[in-house]
Amino acid sequence: MQAIFPTGGRVGLLLVFLLLLSPVLARAQTFCVFDPEGAQGDGYQAARDYVLEAKRWGVDLDLKVYTDEGVVVEDFKAKQCDMMVVTGLRARQFNAFTGTIDSIGGLENYVELRKLMDLVSSEKIDHYMVSGPWEIEGIFPLGAGYAFVNDRQINKLSKAAGKKIGVMEWDKTEAMLVEAIGGQPVLSDFTNYAGRFNNGQVDIIVAPLIMFRPFELYKGLGTKGAIARFPILQLTAQIVAWHDRFPPDFGRLSRNYNTKQVDHAFAYIRQQEADVDSKYWMHVPLADRDGYTQIMRQARLALAKNGFYDRRMLSILKRVRCSTEPDQGECSQNDE
Repeated sequence: MQAIFPTGGRVGLLLVFLLLLSPVLARAQTFCVFDPEGAQGDGYQAARDYVLEAKRWGVDLDLKVYTDEGVVVEDFKAKQCDMMVVTGLRARQFNAFTGTIDSIGGLENYVELRKLMDLVSSEKIDHYMVSGPWEIEGIFPLGAGYAFVNDRQINKLSKAAGKKIGVMEWDKTEAMLVEAIGGQPVLSDFTNYAGRFNNGQVDIIVAPLIMFRPFELYKGLGTKGAIARFPILQLTAQIVAWHDRFPPDFGRLSRNYNTKQVDHAFAYIRQQEADVDSKYWMHVPLADRDGYTQIMRQARLALAKNGFYDRRMLSILKRVRCSTEPDQGECSQNDE
């Protein structure tokens, strides 16, 4: 021991002891990934590439895949996971700033979402990525959330009144919004969300098109249903980590890597949307769109007032929207 640590045997033993205690150096970190398709899913495959990249940064990750998002979150809270990938809706409880990206009507199209991805990858807002003991290590687009209806006669918001609408049981904002339009919220989670639509237990769900084939949502649409071509929100996946379990520069290295993957994610989303048969799409009249946009705006303001949305992110989302459509009425107002 003295040959290795010439300052003395006691010091050498102390250094060995400290190394064994170090959570970063003593063991591989557990990386828990939510992918509804399990190890066969595209999200899990992307995570495998991430693990290989992390080795270059000196971090070993043990990959663990989950098909139940709720279990991932609970394991993460119990510190059985050092890092996890979940939807932005779930990530909101760990970082309200990034979790507000997925707010209702926050962004209207992929041009705006791409601009936002560039903004949140900037080193200038790194401090927003850390919230308490957690850090957001990366953000990926999952695509727009569209309304799936089992009857295309539900072609206006007013016709959703009284209809059964699937909502995530852990997200209070969804139930509040459904009740506000007169719908009946049916509490669900990822394990039964699509199934309830497919077997007729609910009349309406909101989902991205990357779920269309894997979850066989065409079964729920049948011959009468449709997908309203009007994005209700932009969904993301976010990597959340216990900040103190990784090297200080890990977050920046991770976000730099993830930024380079964003264009691949958009290409995948666009391909999935293009593969949906045109017969399923339902056009939303231009005359109705402005009204829906106003309803969503009022909903964002109400949810921000009640502490569900982060006002700093809402302000950024508004600036992005107004950069693409500066003539919108909201651009002259200061309430977001």
